[in-house]
Amino acid sequence: MSYVTETLSNLIHQTAFFNLTWGNYLMIAVACVFLYLAIKKGFEPLLLVPIAFGMLLVNIYPDIMRSIEDSSNGVGGLLHYFYLLDEWSILPSLIFMGVGAMTDFGPLIANPKSFLLGAAAQFGIYGAYFMAIFMGFNDKAAAAISIIGGADGPTSIFLAGKLGQTGLMGPIAVAAYSYMSLVPIIQPPIMKLFTTEKERKIKMEQLRPVSKLEKILFPIVITIVVCMILPTTAPLVGMLMLGNLFRESGVVKQLTETASNALMYIVVIFLGTSVGATTSAEAFLNLDTIKIVVLGLIAFALGTAAGVIFGKIMCKVTHGKVNPLIGSAGVSAVPMAARVSQNVGQEANPGNFLLMHAMGPNVAGVIGSAVAAGILLSFLG
Repeated sequence: MSYVTETLSNLIHQTAFFNLTWGNYLMIAVACVFLYLAIKKGFEPLLLVPIAFGMLLVNIYPDIMRSIEDSSNGVGGLLHYFYLLDEWSILPSLIFMGVGAMTDFGPLIANPKSFLLGAAAQFGIYGAYFMAIFMGFNDKAAAAISIIGGADGPTSIFLAGKLGQTGLMGPIAVAAYSYMSLVPIIQPPIMKLFTTEKERKIKMEQLRPVSKLEKILFPIVITIVVCMILPTTAPLVGMLMLGNLFRESGVVKQLTETASNALMYIVVIFLGTSVGATTSAEAFLNLDTIKIVVLGLIAFALGTAAGVIFGKIMCKVTHGKVNPLIGSAGVSAVPMAARVSQNVGQEANPGNFLLMHAMGPNVAGVIGSAVAAGILLSFLG
């Protein structure tokens, strides 16, 4: 009888209930909230579901992220191996290739002035960098944190890995992806604050047709120009443009299909779960995490505001031909930010169709955040 009792006692004490801290339970609750937002509210479920589930797993069973060095048998946890692909910048680069294969750069080619709106929205990145320095982070940590201002998860992970800030990668990545998912909540109040009803009602002229030759030359020219000036951007910009060249060349449909579908979604699973798994209570619940989350929100708000304000300037210069709302799409959240510009525009004027106009700054923002990362890496790497 004592043997049975002892066995049952051992089994009970091996359950997670006896090994978790209050912090683990808190993070489990946060993971459940994220799952609710993703599944019930539809907040970018492709991102939030794997991130939230990785968060859930690591706080129930921390050994799932155990490194090889800390393992007694030389075998790491499952999600640790996924996470190594983040550290090595493999997954962020593959995400960029998938984004390139899925995205039509035509609106940007048709309206090159969109580059200015994409560049203006990167103000949040540089603003966050100086704020992070002021809050006590070192140069490299501040640079890694600042990319959150562009709402660009893959670039945040890429830069944190390249600058050796793996200890902050979890909070940075979760903050960046969370703000990407919450774009429909965060951006509209800022957009309405800096624009008038009259400006939001502005209808823009239809974009000119873009030839196939232009679409083929664009990724090639951008790769040559950007990577020659900033070679450190080659992994991100190069993969983005390679994916787009697959799409526009028309001769590698199988590669386009793979990069934009099967491969993209496999990478999202690996990236999302591994990012979520960096949020163990021990690593996540500290003052630095709070600072990063607050900095990220301020930076994202600054980037959105800067894009809208520059949109207002372009509206004045063009005598009312540019709707300032498209400036908010200059952050890198593709295509969420462009859809928000469309929705806010239609609230003011149901006949307003801004989606394709907003895609220009949106695509420019992706390139802009990669360039910003390259600049920071060239100075600090």
